[in-house]
Parts: sequence; C-alpha cells; structure tokens
Amino acid sequence: MAGLTDPDDGIFETLRRKDNSAAQEEKTRSVNEREKALLEKQQKRLSELVEANTTLPCTVSSVRVLGAVNTRPGFLKRIVDPLLSANRDRPYTLSEAIRETQFAADKLHRHGIFHEPISISIDRPDRTDPSSTPTDVDLYISLREKGRLAFKTGTEAGNAEGSAFTNLYWRNMFGGAESLNLNASIGTRTRTAYQATFEAPILANPDFRGEVGALSSSTQKTWASHEEVLKGGWTKLRWLGRGGKHELGYSGIWRQVTGLTEKASPTVRGDAGDSVKSSITYSVTNDQRDYPLLPQNGYLTRSTLELAGWGPLQGDVAFGKAEVEGQGAVPVPIPGVEGNSGVSFTTGVRAGLMYPLPLGFDSRPQASRINDRFQLGGPTDVRGFRLGGLGPRDESDAVGGDLYAAGSANLLIPLPRLGPEKPIRMQAFVTGGRLLALKQYEKEEMSSGSVRRSVSSTVAELGNGLPSMSAGVGLVYAHPVARFELNFSLPLVVRKGEDARKGLQFGLGISML
Repeated sequence: MAGLTDPDDGIFETLRRKDNSAAQEEKTRSVNEREKALLEKQQKRLSELVEANTTLPCTVSSVRVLGAVNTRPGFLKRIVDPLLSANRDRPYTLSEAIRETQFAADKLHRHGIFHEPISISIDRPDRTDPSSTPTDVDLYISLREKGRLAFKTGTEAGNAEGSAFTNLYWRNMFGGAESLNLNASIGTRTRTAYQATFEAPILANPDFRGEVGALSSSTQKTWASHEEVLKGGWTKLRWLGRGGKHELGYSGIWRQVTGLTEKASPTVRGDAGDSVKSSITYSVTNDQRDYPLLPQNGYLTRSTLELAGWGPLQGDVAFGKAEVEGQGAVPVPIPGVEGNSGVSFTTGVRAGLMYPLPLGFDSRPQASRINDRFQLGGPTDVRGFRLGGLGPRDESDAVGGDLYAAGSANLLIPLPRLGPEKPIRMQAFVTGGRLLALKQYEKEEMSSGSVRRSVSSTVAELGNGLPSMSAGVGLVYAHPVARFELNFSLPLVVRKGEDARKGLQFGLGISML
C-alpha cells in the first residue's frame, strides 16, 4: 500500500546512522590526536630552542595579554609592565625572560579570575620594523576568563553545625579581580544569617587584599539558655608575609542577648540586653599541613589578638584577648609496607586568655560578659563533653571562662580494604582541657592591680591537678567541605558541674583539635 515502508529499510537506515556516527567519532579522535601531537612537538621544539639559547641576551620589547575581555588594561599593566626591558636596570637572558613571565602568569592565576592553564609564547617582532633590534622578543600571555556570575544553593558544615544556604558570587566585578559575595543561610544553631562581603586586591597584588563586609545573624546558644543577635560590619587587610598569612581588621558589632528560656541563670539574665563591641583584631596563620582536614604530615601555627573598647575604640565592652593554636602531624611507617602507610599521629594544642581593660579612657577595668568569654567542650575540641561542657557554670548554664588550655593526641589508621588513598580513617584519641574564670576577691573593687593578681592566680590554678579528659575511638571522614567524625568517647576526668557525655558523639567542622 502507498505510504507504507519496508521495516528492513528502517533497520538499514539505523545501521547507516550508527556507522556514520562511529566514523565521525573516529575522525574527531584522529584530529584531536594530530593536534595533540603537533602541540607536543611544538612544546618540545620550544624547549630545545630555549635550552640551546638560555644564556643569549634578549630584550623584551612588548608584552601582550590575549583573552582578557572583561579585565581592565590598567590592572593588567601593573602585572606585566615590569617584564619590559625598558623598566629593568639590567638586560635579560632568554631563560630569565621566560622565568619572569612565568612569575607574572602565576600572579594572574592567583587572582582567581582566569582558568588554568595560562599559556606563554615568544615571538620575534617584524624584521622590517626599523625600531626593532636583533635581540628583541615579544611575549604573549593567553588567558581564558572565568564566568563572572555564579549562583548556587546547597548545604554546608561549620563547627558543630549544619546549614542550608543561598549564595550569589560576582567575580571580577569592576575588571580588577574584585569580588562581591552575598550569602543567606539557615542552620541548626544559627537560625538565620545574612552576609555581604566585597573584596579587592590592592595595587593588583594577589597577596595583598582588602575586604569590607556586613552581617546580620541570629544564633541559639542552647548551652547558656539564650539567643544572640548580631548586626554590624567590618573591614580587613590581608597579606602574605614573613611567618605566613596576616590579617588586620576592625569590626563594629551590635549584639543582643535575648530569647532567654525559663531556666536561664542569674548570670545570663544579668548580661541580657544590648551591647556594642568595637574592636581591632590581628592574626597570623602558618599552615604547612599537606591536607588540613586530614593531615598526614606538616604543622599549623595560628595566633590571634583582639583589642576591644579601650581608648578611642569606645563601645560598651573592653578587653584584650589572645589565642594561640598549634597542630603537628607525622606519618607512621609500618614495617613491611612500602611507601605511604596512611597511618599518622597528630597532636594539637589551643590556649586563650581574656584580660579585662578599662572602657574608653576610664581607669577601672570592666568584667567580661557571657558573649565575649571562651567556651570549651564538644566534638570539635574536647570530645566526650557536650558543647560548653567544661568550665564555670551557673545552675544549668555554661557561662564561659576567661582562660583556657586544651590539647589532643590522635592516631589515624586507614580502613583495611580502602587503603591510604581514601579520605576515611579509624582514630584513637585522648583529649583534655580546662576553662577557668578569673578569680574575684571579696571586698576588693576591680582595678588594674586586682586584675593582674587575678590573672596570675588563675594561670597558676590552670596547672593545678589533671585537666578534664576523655579517650575514645571512632571514624573520621574528610569531605572536601568539612571533617565528619563519629566517635565513642569515655570521659576519664570530670570536675564537679561539668557536662560529660559517655557514648557515641557526632561531630563536623573545619577546625578540629
């Protein structure tokens, strides 16, 4: 009948299409292989030419950056202009010119606005150009810019907290590697959080950056029967220097201790209400660990200083606060196992002191408040205790302390069938610490002298007797965004009033002791 087709024709047509598709794939594969072979041949030839002429003098007459469509010429000029021979006090050799160009390409890469790889090529200028010389070379840096806008939603993990978030990121905002980051989240402890951060390099230097930001958040402090609301802003300078990464910042934050429960203690009720913290902070971090979330080798040192309310800083609270942290990891060789066994031993210590200071230009120091004191205990520091489980308490509330020290020792072992390559380990650990409030002497008004005596006696008390301790075993999984732990903990030393927890304890965070 008219309009009907033989089924065999459809089968043959399908086979022909498959055959054509296979032929096209083979042709594409062949072209890619030829292009790859040609590129390798060119790179090899360039390497041979460079190797044979490394000591020949050359003059960099021009540097051209290709592919930087949305990046300001003035920004690029600060990075590539130093390559020009006219801006140098001595001539190049060819190898020096290539090395300096690689340094410039690495600087461009560290701004985070270009894809890898950044390619470099060398050419000679037009021989007919009367201004050129026989030693002149032209440098070309080829770039591919990353997308400028990124929007994402998802979940993330912080220290002992999980949250869902929405994020908008604007990269290379004004063509000089600036970025704007807008974030909104809801979480298990931080009920709501909104944050905006603008960051930009200074003088086109990726290792010297400035930041301004603002936040609004509401966080439940269940261990102290209240909710804390924060609103404020900050400005920071970050730079890479001697000793690691440095950060200097100022913040002005309005805080509110609110939402008190019926069981809130007198200490919490006494600190309820509004306060303003105006502070300067400085920190330096030197992280030489191979993998921060699950280190097998290396060390970390971090120190932080904060000065609040003193002198012209004003605000409602005044104190000086210092914290130090150290961590070390070493691989443990296993007899009969060649190469990396995956077994490692890590130790960590943290300590902090909060020193009362006079507010503004007054002469009388101020006592600390609950939202400024240290808290200790929980799955990210002293395991085997609940959040805020160590230190001073008023009734059922953990009211924090002014001085603390904590440490841990961990043995990490790969699971038998997974091997050292997988980011999962069994661990055995011992952790311990103490958190103390400054001693207050009866019938003595707070003064600079009484604060010094109180700090001295409290530091002496820190070493009096064993710290609160626990031991246990568990599983550790290092996800790219956070470290997950499931541990069985057994408290060994518990002081009166402290909130220990025997049994299984789940922890997640990005900074674990």
